[in-house]
Amino acid sequence: MAQGEPQPLVSVIVVNYRGADDTITCLRALAEHDYPELELICVDNSDEAARLREAVPQARVIEAGRNLGFAGGCNLGAKHAKGTVLGFLNNDARPAPGWVSTAVAELRAQPRVAAVASKVLDWDGTGTDFVDGGLTWFGMGYKRHAGLPLADVPAAEHEVAKDVLFGTGSAMFVRASVFAELGGFDERFFMFYEDVDFGWRLNLRGWRVRYVPESVAFHRHHGTMAAVDAPETGRETFLLERNALAALYKNLSDETLARALPAALALAVRRATARGELDATQLDLEQGVGPIESGDVAVPRTTLAGLLAIDQFVEQLPSLAESRAVEQAARVRTDADLLPLLRKALEPAYPLPRYLAAHDILVEAFGIEKAFGQRRKILVITGDALTERMAGPAIRAWNIALALSAEHDVHLVTTNPLATPPPSPFRVSAGKHRELEAPIAWADIVVLQGHVLELAPSLKKEHSGKIVVADLYDPMHLELLEQGKGVADDKRAADLAGVTRVLDAQLERGDFFLCASERQRHFWLGHLAAMGRLSPRLYDADPTTQSLLAVVPFGLSPEPPVRTGPGLRSSLGIGGTDHVVLWAGGVYSWFDPLTLVRAIDRLRRNRGDVRLVFLGMKHPNPEVAEMDIGARTIRLADSLGLTGKHVYFNEQWVPYHERQNWLLDANCGVTTHYEHVETTFAFRTRVLDYLWAGLPIVTTDGDAFADLVRVERLGVVVPAEDPAALADALEKALYDEEFAAGCVERIAVVAQRYTWPEALKPLVGFCRDPRPAADRLPGSADLVKTPAVRGRELLRRDVDLVREYLAAGGPGELARRVGGRALKVAKQRLRRG
Repeated sequence: MAQGEPQPLVSVIVVNYRGADDTITCLRALAEHDYPELELICVDNSDEAARLREAVPQARVIEAGRNLGFAGGCNLGAKHAKGTVLGFLNNDARPAPGWVSTAVAELRAQPRVAAVASKVLDWDGTGTDFVDGGLTWFGMGYKRHAGLPLADVPAAEHEVAKDVLFGTGSAMFVRASVFAELGGFDERFFMFYEDVDFGWRLNLRGWRVRYVPESVAFHRHHGTMAAVDAPETGRETFLLERNALAALYKNLSDETLARALPAALALAVRRATARGELDATQLDLEQGVGPIESGDVAVPRTTLAGLLAIDQFVEQLPSLAESRAVEQAARVRTDADLLPLLRKALEPAYPLPRYLAAHDILVEAFGIEKAFGQRRKILVITGDALTERMAGPAIRAWNIALALSAEHDVHLVTTNPLATPPPSPFRVSAGKHRELEAPIAWADIVVLQGHVLELAPSLKKEHSGKIVVADLYDPMHLELLEQGKGVADDKRAADLAGVTRVLDAQLERGDFFLCASERQRHFWLGHLAAMGRLSPRLYDADPTTQSLLAVVPFGLSPEPPVRTGPGLRSSLGIGGTDHVVLWAGGVYSWFDPLTLVRAIDRLRRNRGDVRLVFLGMKHPNPEVAEMDIGARTIRLADSLGLTGKHVYFNEQWVPYHERQNWLLDANCGVTTHYEHVETTFAFRTRVLDYLWAGLPIVTTDGDAFADLVRVERLGVVVPAEDPAALADALEKALYDEEFAAGCVERIAVVAQRYTWPEALKPLVGFCRDPRPAADRLPGSADLVKTPAVRGRELLRRDVDLVREYLAAGGPGELARRVGGRALKVAKQRLRRG
């Protein structure tokens, strides 16, 4: 950290129970620690508060009044803490230099990290206590490599920072705001596994727990327990067994829990009988009938502990069920997401022969391995028609679903009444607005387009438990500026305001955004900045913002087009040697087909075999209103005597899976538009079909594809509304064979960059490890705050302000400013009251 840089206040909480000697040693070490902004809090769960206060006056000692356990004691300390970071240190531990500062540096550098797990060594620093955490499928958290000499642990396991499922409560740090958001440690655990449960819950909500090897503490393992209890009493075993079941029950998904819980209960019984070496066949009649014995059977405490743990787990189930509902509603990560953090989930953990045999039986019988490898559930929602004749949004949604279905369970839903989709390897359905709630509840991730968010109010909730990916490839409000020109002024303004609100809601809610080009990315970054989404927290998490907003262009098939039927020549009666210009898409208000028709009129005078074909005039989505530009284009062609001779209008769109037949009949592709803001940020998806089919491209300047065509030499770029230049460009693309061949050769290379698998890589990568955006993580708060001005500093500041106001405007300005400040203070007091 930089010299003099302000640091967050860290409140270190130490819980004492009949261990004053160890606690005093710990607190004194903290009092001498090298971190400048440290608050020491000691929670006394016994009756040693006076001694602690006298021995370490720098510490604030809080009397619990009874033994709250480690979980309750830590929570009580957190309620009294003033720091924005909470440190937890066992009373039989001591910090190494830099223990706090290195953890704080990680929290400040990584806004997505909620907790830092320290490297914990034995008291001498030669043995391993905590360098990694693991979790078994039956809920038991454990410290990997614990008890081994540090020299025997691979360096990569303890010297490298990494994400972990949990940190040990003996030495860890947590953002205070996040600790409060999650309700702290679960006090029903009393002690043991409360740290496992807490880390598990953090990860499920999208936060990260980070092991930082430079943050070192030394620990007398089980020093506290050894002073107040002994292993043979069974009390520790009871807590470990009960709490493992509680953590499992709270945090596993419904599907995984249905398999794991029955097996875990059965395994707990076998673990108990095997641990106590109890003869499990002693009451089995099949073993034979001897003298009648009705006396009590001796049950070892280690066996009794396991059985009583199950009994008390059942006793806690009503309250655990309430907690489970909260956790499951808040989770944004799947069990499969966390599987790498479990390390070796199928590890049996106990080397008892009868137990090991039961473990294998239960894992097989209940399909435990499959349960922990379940696929993520992704819902893709579009408002466009899903039919054989799909438009851009539907095509994009379809290919998104297709790409993601290779790794995840995908459900594609359209809110459009027109839904007769072709066969697919994923589920496809149509749903009205109210029918979206069920698929949304099913999903872990929701990918949406257009107005969909307005139809799903549950997704708008601040913490809905869903990861939302908003596809912004279509700047609807820019299109509306042009599209709405024929509408009354007031309605046009209202429509634009409505569409802008729709987009603002997506920008406010989304965790990850897709756009179609670098131009669009700059545009949407401006939107996000204007809305306040580019906050310091989000910027610190990723200064590139690539993890928030990624370029995912419209794509094309990775397979080359293959003719499967008749194309435009046989369908429209165009000759085999005619030179065909193809307009491969709809005709909308922001396009300029009129200049194109005039250019064809010029060109046909010298080139009588030129033909212009419009692939489809009538939009396949019935909810898309007809636009006047289509009718005007037809009228112009009619008036020039071109219709049916040099210009052809295919009224219905060609089915999507048949479009290659029409593309393969063309000699070049064209797209023309006006010079306006929609063009600047548009992404002309029809151009991708030209790349796919290897057609030289003629395009109007001004959009992202014009830049591509110019730089990569894929065709000709012409000025807007220039029929002469356009006619010359078409002639060059159609009739200059050497030029056209060069374009086709270069197009083959460029097209590979736009295949769907390549285009969708950022989305596929995000869905492999999805998390809420850094500024949307629950419990986020500032770590370093400006200290309040008090005493002489406050007086000096007020005197300086008086001088400033007098210099600026005299006594009148001073009176106005003072009056405004008084009013502000009064309002604040009223709100607090």
